[in-house]
Amino acid sequence: MGSTGGGTRSAPDAAERVARRQGTGRRAGPADPYAQEAAAVRTGLVREIVAGGGLTDPAWRAAFEEVPRHLFVPYYFETGETEETGEAGETGGAGEASAAGEADTDGRAVGDGGAGCDGRAVGDGGAGGDGRADEPGGASATGEGGGVRGTVGCTRLWRDDPHPLRRARWLAGAYADVPLATRVRDGELITSSSQPSLMARMLQALRVRDGDRVLEIGAGTGYNAALLAHRLGEAHVTTLDLDPEITEAARNHLAAAGFRPAVVTGDGARGCPLHAPYDRIIATCAVASVPPAWLGQCRPDALILTPLATGLITLRVADARHAEGRFLATPAYFVPLRGSGPPPERVPTCGLPSRPLLDDSFRFLLNLAAGHLEPVEALALWEHEGRPGRERYGVTVRGERQWAWLDEPEGAYGWPLGPPDRLQSFV
Repeated sequence: MGSTGGGTRSAPDAAERVARRQGTGRRAGPADPYAQEAAAVRTGLVREIVAGGGLTDPAWRAAFEEVPRHLFVPYYFETGETEETGEAGETGGAGEASAAGEADTDGRAVGDGGAGCDGRAVGDGGAGGDGRADEPGGASATGEGGGVRGTVGCTRLWRDDPHPLRRARWLAGAYADVPLATRVRDGELITSSSQPSLMARMLQALRVRDGDRVLEIGAGTGYNAALLAHRLGEAHVTTLDLDPEITEAARNHLAAAGFRPAVVTGDGARGCPLHAPYDRIIATCAVASVPPAWLGQCRPDALILTPLATGLITLRVADARHAEGRFLATPAYFVPLRGSGPPPERVPTCGLPSRPLLDDSFRFLLNLAAGHLEPVEALALWEHEGRPGRERYGVTVRGERQWAWLDEPEGAYGWPLGPPDRLQSFV
C-alpha cells in the first residue's frame, strides 16, 4: 500500500500474502465489491494514525493496512440535527458525529467490545434490531433509513444504501478515525466500534509476542479480534462477549474477512477457561476492580490491559493471586463491564471550582478514588502533588486486596479498588 512504499493493493491480494507469511489459515471471504476503493481509504487512515505517533510496530501497521474495517461495520449511525425532508444522509460528513455524544474525535473513544460491556453506551456491536448480524435495522430514532423531522436523531449509513453518495459516505466513515455507533435500541445507543487510533495504541501496549495466546473481553464487531488474528494467527485468539447477538455478528464479520478465531458467548468477568492459559488479556470495557478469574487464567508473566476509571491499566501477572502495573498516559473512556452489578452513580463534584473540572488529569483522579476520597480532598491532593498525569498512578493486586496508588504501591496515597458506592465516572 502507499503508506509502505508500494502501490495500492486489493484485499484478496493482502489476504493471500498474510496467509502465506503467518500461516493463519485465513480463508477467502465472499467477493467484496468495495475492496479496491476501501484499500485506498484504508491507506489514508493508516497514514493519519502514523502521523499521530501510532503504529510504530511494523506488524501492527501491517494489520491495520490489510484488515478491512468496512466489513465489520456494514452499517452504523450518525447523530445530529436532521433535515425537514427526513432524508438520510443530511447530518454531515461520515464520522462527524458519533456514539450519540458519548465519544467523538477528541480521543475519548470508547470500547470496541459490546456485551461484556454495559449496553448503555459504547462497545462495538453487530446485530440489528431483529438479531440478524448484517441487517441494517436495529431500532433507531430515525426509523428505516430516514431522519426524524426537525429533531435530533440518528441517521443510518449502510453499505447497501441505494443512493451512491450515501454509500460513499458509509465507506469514508468506516475509515475515519472516530468511533462508530453500530447498535441503537429504542433510541438509545447500545454499542460502537472504537476509534482506530485508540485501538492501535492499546494493541501496541499489549506487547504481544509470536505464539502468544490472547483473550479479548468484548467481541464487538470482531474488528479487534481480526487485527489480533492477523498478528498472531487465528488459533491464538479468543474473543468473548455476553450478548449472543453480538457474538453471532462478530463471527459473521470475521468470516467475511477470512478469519475464524474462537468467538465465545459468556460472562466477561469469568473469562474463558476453555482456552486458557493466556499470555495476554485485553478488555474493551471498564472494570471497577480486576476480576480474579482473569489472573487465574493467565500464565506467569502474562499481561492484562483493561480500562479502569478513565484510563488504561497494564498489569504484569506474577501468579493467580498477584499482579501489578501502571496506567498508560492515554485517556480512555469505556462503558462498564456488564453483569458486574447495578449501574454506578455519578461521581459528585459539588463544591469544586469549575477550572479543575476542565482538567482531564483531575477528572481521572476523581474517578479513580471515587468513594474513598471526598472531591475536595482529591483536589487538594492533585494540586499538592503537581497535578499528576495518569502515568504516575498504578494498581496492585495481592490476593483479596486490590488498590490504586500514586507513585508507589506502598506510598503515601492509595485507595481500595471496587465501587463501595458504585459511583459512575465523571466525564
